[in-house]
Amino acid sequence: MAQLDGPYPPGDYQAVVVGSGPGGLQTSYYLHRRGIRHALISSDDAPGGMFRRFPIFQRLITWSKIHAPSDKSTERYEWYDWNSLLADEAELRSLAPSFMDGTSYFPARDEMENQLVTFAERAEVACRYGCTWESTRREDDGHFVLSTTDGEYRAEVLIFATGMAEPWKPTGIDGIEDVPHYVELGPPESYQGRSVFLIGKRNSGFELADGLLPWARQIVLASPRPVRMSVLVHSSAAARARYIQPYEDHVLGGGNAVMDAAIERIERTSEGFEVHAQGTTRPGSHVFEVDHVIAATGFTTPLGDLRSLGMKTFFQDRLPSQTPFWESTTVPGIYFAGTITQGSIGLKKYGHPSGSSAVHGFRYNARVLARHLADTRFGGGPDRPEVAPKDAIDHLLRAATRAPDLWNQQSYLARALERTPDGSFADVGAVPLAHFVDSYESDAIAITVETDADGDIHPAVYIRRGDDVTEHLLDSAHLHDYETKAHREQLTALLGGWI
Repeated sequence: MAQLDGPYPPGDYQAVVVGSGPGGLQTSYYLHRRGIRHALISSDDAPGGMFRRFPIFQRLITWSKIHAPSDKSTERYEWYDWNSLLADEAELRSLAPSFMDGTSYFPARDEMENQLVTFAERAEVACRYGCTWESTRREDDGHFVLSTTDGEYRAEVLIFATGMAEPWKPTGIDGIEDVPHYVELGPPESYQGRSVFLIGKRNSGFELADGLLPWARQIVLASPRPVRMSVLVHSSAAARARYIQPYEDHVLGGGNAVMDAAIERIERTSEGFEVHAQGTTRPGSHVFEVDHVIAATGFTTPLGDLRSLGMKTFFQDRLPSQTPFWESTTVPGIYFAGTITQGSIGLKKYGHPSGSSAVHGFRYNARVLARHLADTRFGGGPDRPEVAPKDAIDHLLRAATRAPDLWNQQSYLARALERTPDGSFADVGAVPLAHFVDSYESDAIAITVETDADGDIHPAVYIRRGDDVTEHLLDSAHLHDYETKAHREQLTALLGGWI
C-alpha cells in the first residue's frame, strides 16, 4: 500500500533522485542549495546504501586521517578525509572521523554508516524510504514518469544514484553458477586451513584475500588481465591498501598465488572443486584443486527498464554510457550520481582512472552536477564571481595547491576561469576536464593536478583560445606548494596577452 504521508509524495518535480546511499544524499544536498525542486526516494528503510551491508570484512579501503595538517572544519581537510560528505556548513563537514575509534585510519563499515545517517539528519536531507522504483516511461513532452510502489513521479530530470549494487558474474564460465559470489561469503573462520580460489583481481577479490590471509591455508587469485601495480600505487582510487598486502605475500613466497588466467570451467569434486584455466600473459593450461571457489567478480548497476528507453551501456553491460556531466549519452535527461559516475571515463591521463568509484571522488561530481543542472535546465543562472586579471595567476595556483577536488579527482576535474569581453575573468569553478577540452565554447583557462607515469605530480594548465586548446605542465614541487615565484613566472609567461 502506498504511503499517505511522509516526505516527497508522488507528483510533479523538476528532478527525482533514486537512492539513499552517499551519492543520493550528496546530490540531494546540493540540489537543495541550488533551489532545484526534487524528490529523493529509496527502497531502503534508512540512509547508507551499500554501506549498510558492505564491505564484507567491515573495513573500508579509503582513509580518513583523524589527525591531519588541516583543521577538520576547513575545505582543505577533505584532502585527508576521503569518506565524509561535503557541506557548506562547518558543522556538517568531516563527520566520518568523529565516529572513528582510532584503531585504523580506514573506517569500519558501521562507522561509515553512522556518519551517513548523521549527515542526513543534521543536513535535513529528507528521503521517502521504502519507496521502490518499478518502471520508467517518457511522455511526448519529454518528461519522465517514474512508477514506484508509492505512485507515479513526473520530472524533467531523473538522477539514478543506485550504486553498482547488484552482484555480477561473467557469462561463459561453465559451473560458475555453483560457486558463491562475494556477497555470499561465509564466516572467515570457516575457511581455516582450507584452500580458496578467488575469481577476480579487483577490489572485492583483494579485499577477500586480505581478510582470509589469517585463516586460509592457500589463496589463489586469478583473472585474465594482470594487476597494474604502477597505476594502483599512484592512483587516487585508493585500492592499494587492499591490493598490496596479498600481492606482496605472493611475491615473497608466502604460499599464495596471483595468476593471469582466463577461467574456462569449474567442476565439483568429492572434496571440493577443480578450476580449469588458461594462462594469458604466460600461456599454458592450469588445473587447480581447491576446497572453495568464490566469485569476486564485482557488481553491476541496477538499471531496471532504462535500456528499453534506448540507454546504451558498456563494461559488459554493467555501466551506462555517460557524457562528462554524467548524463546518459543516448537518453538526454537521465543523469547518474555516486559510484555510477565512474562510467564517465574522462581523459585517463597516464592511464589513471578517476576517483568516481569512491566517495572521495563522486562527492565532487555531485556538486558539479547540481550546478550544471541549475545553469542549463532550471534557470539558476551562472554563479561566476569576477576575478581581476592581476589576481588570476594567484587564483589558479592557489587552486592547484589547495583545492581538494583537484587532488581527489586528478586529471578529471579542473578549476576554470572564463575570459570575459572586458578582459577580466569569471570564476567558473570546477568543471569536468574532458568537457573543457572537447566542448567548452569560450576562451578560458583551466588548471588541474596530474600524476605522470613516473609518479611525479604537476599542475597542468589548459588554455582555450577559440577552437585551439593547448596543454602545459608546470614544474613539480616539494610538499606540493605551487604558490611560488617560479610558478607565477611560468604561468604568467603562458598567459601572455591575457594578464
